[in-house]
Amino acid sequence: MNILVLGSGGREHALAWKLRQSKLCSRLLIAPGNAGTSQYGENIDVSITDFEAIKKVCVSEFIEMVIVGPEEPLVKGIYDFFKNHEELEKRTVIGPSAAAAQLEGSKAFSKKFMQRHKIPTAGYAEFDEKNYEAGKEYISNHALPIVLKADGLAAGKGVIICETHKEALDAFEQMIIQKQFGEASSKVVIEEFLKGIELSVFVLTNGQQHKVIGHAKDYKRIGEGDTGLNTGGMGCVSPVPFADETFMQKVEERIIKPTVRGLSEEKLEYNGFVFIGLMNVNGEPYVIEYNCRLGDPETEVIMPRLKNDLLELLIGIKINQLDDLNIEFDERSVATVMAVSGGYPGEYEKGIEIKGLPDMQPADEDVLVFHAGTKNTNDTVVTNGGRVLAVTAFGDNLKSAVNRSKKELGNISFEGMYYRKDIGFEFE
Repeated sequence: MNILVLGSGGREHALAWKLRQSKLCSRLLIAPGNAGTSQYGENIDVSITDFEAIKKVCVSEFIEMVIVGPEEPLVKGIYDFFKNHEELEKRTVIGPSAAAAQLEGSKAFSKKFMQRHKIPTAGYAEFDEKNYEAGKEYISNHALPIVLKADGLAAGKGVIICETHKEALDAFEQMIIQKQFGEASSKVVIEEFLKGIELSVFVLTNGQQHKVIGHAKDYKRIGEGDTGLNTGGMGCVSPVPFADETFMQKVEERIIKPTVRGLSEEKLEYNGFVFIGLMNVNGEPYVIEYNCRLGDPETEVIMPRLKNDLLELLIGIKINQLDDLNIEFDERSVATVMAVSGGYPGEYEKGIEIKGLPDMQPADEDVLVFHAGTKNTNDTVVTNGGRVLAVTAFGDNLKSAVNRSKKELGNISFEGMYYRKDIGFEFE
């Protein structure tokens, strides 16, 4: 099977690494890819939102399946684009329709979806410029802390947790009046704060059948001890110690099944990954958010732990045979630690040479280096983003996995490189 993966980050490198292990994978293209993905397939210089260019590639290169990494093409309707073009309609797109992608594309839509299907989540209200004054009053009377979320896509930075009413009112003004996140914050969802520990559960579904393919906990803050600014993710661990059989059964019955059933009842076409962001509140799971694709850096721990042939699973959702497949996991712990550019998540330089990178890695490696923001320049790998490398390692427990990741990072260097040394700290 000829496959096209859309994206250029660590998630796409991990997907390329995993797909290359399948005997069903004949040819692998990545658009636009990075220096790491080029080790497993052919990078092509095509934008992830240039649907016409993607169409030309699919036709000329006889692509049979398109796996969408980031959220933007899904929210903009790449699934529908393929479905509505005669030349493309027989090709499989792994991802939801634009209507279903609103689960990620609109916080207000997802909260209403959860209400309709009685899925446990935080209480909320939504406001825009029309009822701005009512929103200010709502905030002033709300219990603290209080959570403000930009309704639309904001590159993972549209969530603000406020400890005081003044801080919340200032953030509300910045989002709606000052257009802090552009159109994404033209509407703001205000939520009650849930106190607990976060984790993410990853589900593969076709809107009828489903399988859980892993769970993980990521670390968003730039500073150790979960301090400082939010980032796209500084590291990740899996499995999460508290996500035992009892907890995961609650997630299955109260959240996953109602979600999949809701997709079916509302006729929302969905053929792909559902990322369910959860909060464990005293042993009870609540949904914080949905994403309509795999996470990053979660994919860098989920894919190594998953023992199944990923392509076989993806074909299973297409031919409605997902229920016939058994999911198997590596029982060891896996951790990934993200090396980022100096200055990230603020301003940072690109084009800095990276030294000490390992060569192409086989499937049975215990330490894996996934490229996130890199590119090849004159046969040299250089930085090309804020998050540069995700170093993933197996271990007998989370502490040993994290230590192995950090040891490998000791062999890699680029000017200004920074990484958190405390990933998984609350589980030690």
